[in-house]
Amino acid sequence: MRTEDDVLERIERARRRKPRVREQRVTSAHGAGGKATQTLVEAVFVESFRNPLLEPLGDSAELLLGDTRLAMTTDSFVVSPLFFPGGNIGDLAVNGTVNDLAVAGATPAYLSCGFILEEGFPIDDLRRIVRSMGEAAEAAGVSLVAGDTKVVGKGSGDGCYINTTGVGLLPPDRSLGIHTARPGDAVIVSGPVGDHGVTVMLARGELDIEADLVSDTACLAEPCARLLTVPGVRAMRDATRGGVATVLNEIARAAEVSVVVDEGAVPVRDEVRGACELLGIDPLYVACEGRFVAVVDGAHAEQAVSVLREHPVGAEATVIGRVGSDPAGTVLLNTAFGGTRIADLLVGDPLPRIC
Repeated sequence: MRTEDDVLERIERARRRKPRVREQRVTSAHGAGGKATQTLVEAVFVESFRNPLLEPLGDSAELLLGDTRLAMTTDSFVVSPLFFPGGNIGDLAVNGTVNDLAVAGATPAYLSCGFILEEGFPIDDLRRIVRSMGEAAEAAGVSLVAGDTKVVGKGSGDGCYINTTGVGLLPPDRSLGIHTARPGDAVIVSGPVGDHGVTVMLARGELDIEADLVSDTACLAEPCARLLTVPGVRAMRDATRGGVATVLNEIARAAEVSVVVDEGAVPVRDEVRGACELLGIDPLYVACEGRFVAVVDGAHAEQAVSVLREHPVGAEATVIGRVGSDPAGTVLLNTAFGGTRIADLLVGDPLPRIC
């Protein structure tokens, strides 16, 4: 029987290997945000595009134009269905892009949007999507300043895909990064996890499951700005593809620390937990679109949670774990049954096309 040390050593050896895509064709797992995505990004894209600005692989790139620091991000949205309880592809695209800027510590300012429309797509649906984008942008305090539209033949798309690029302003003295996490830091999640992914899956109508759920899609700019008034904020990451577990693994690996999470402390709605149990999915791996994970100096954890709870989006913020030192690069989950297990990166794609 293998000991725990043997298992950890095997995992570490696998991580040290140079990333290599073994598949001959792209699979849905390559878009899930887990191991396959990480391998594809590092072995294909980073290999060809490598440069110092890209290397951090953060939610946004940090750019310097003269004396002005900018954050820039881009994202594409292919959610199915296009309309779901609590939102649609339009406000999802705006919020998702704004949030990538906000968790980088930037003040979101401008967005561009590109539409790929399938021939035959209803104009009324397009108007509804665009209207929701405008409303979300206004609520976030950003301007949509450029765009593009392409139409593909019927059967060559799936109605509507949206690509967005966002630019925000970074203060000259602000530097956040998951690589700065250190032992003793607290790990905070801003609210219940898994709402978005489960809502979208149930909205497809393929499963005979009913639940009173809505997507958590929301703008995180204000909660992030408030949190940054607290001393000792090391990093923030929005928990989209791959969920909270993927973010925790990114923190552990970038900072070469361990992250120890109390499973019972992770906020999960009963409806989400029940649906995940029926689907055989761990809520920690289910995408959110209005939640983020923060790493904060442990001495300021209570203040950080208090500040987040003052905003509606962070009303259920809580500490879910702590940063440790050993085993480095590993996320450990203290389960409700009293045991401990490793929460590694997602392997497959249990909920495809949720963003």
